[in-house]
Amino acid sequence: MTETMQRNPADDLIILAEAIEVIDKALAEIGQRQLVTTTEVADLLLDVRQLLSVKVDSTTSVAK
Repeated sequence: MTETMQRNPADDLIILAEAIEVIDKALAEIGQRQLVTTTEVADLLLDVRQLLSVKVDSTTSVAK
């Protein structure tokens, strides 16, 4: 028998708030510079992806 885990709207809001916080922090750090390395952009995108994928993984996993 398989069942999917139920989504918790409060968790969704926490994950989104954390992702926005990461983005805002990065924007503040790089906003004053003219050049940003691709490594810095990739790190930012990976951080945001990690935050968002944690929620996606937990809601799409199948309980055994």
